[in-house]
Amino acid sequence: MGGVTESVDVAVPVRTAYNQWTQFEEFPRFMEGVQEVRQLSDTMTHWKTEIAGVKREFDARITEQIPDERVAWTSTEGTRQAGVVTFHRLDDTHSRVTAQVEFEPDGAVEKAADKLGAVTHRVKGDLKRFKEFIENRGQETGAWRGEV
Repeated sequence: MGGVTESVDVAVPVRTAYNQWTQFEEFPRFMEGVQEVRQLSDTMTHWKTEIAGVKREFDARITEQIPDERVAWTSTEGTRQAGVVTFHRLDDTHSRVTAQVEFEPDGAVEKAADKLGAVTHRVKGDLKRFKEFIENRGQETGAWRGEV
């Protein structure tokens, strides 16, 4: 199983960054290759992705969610992946968002892309787009403050 860890500093309070991250259905606005995310329940999401011409649909279970600290997940079917996003207060108006993603490449194309650093590049780009999205808005599009 491969893995990547990337971080980005954002010019919003940690609460704002966390609240926006809990709005999973907004992910296609800043995650490349994510076509749709539907929140099925407090702990289940359904994803539609297309990356390098490969379309996938899968469900992911939120395994841990602590407001202003972390959101962790794992896929429940298909390609194995899991991860955690953590939120760190830098000061009253800045925070650091760190994504750790573990995945198991499926097939020759995905294995080759992994060896070339495509997943690292993708996660880094998604975090950069998240930074632009939340800083340009200045506030979250919604929030879910429950714990899992």
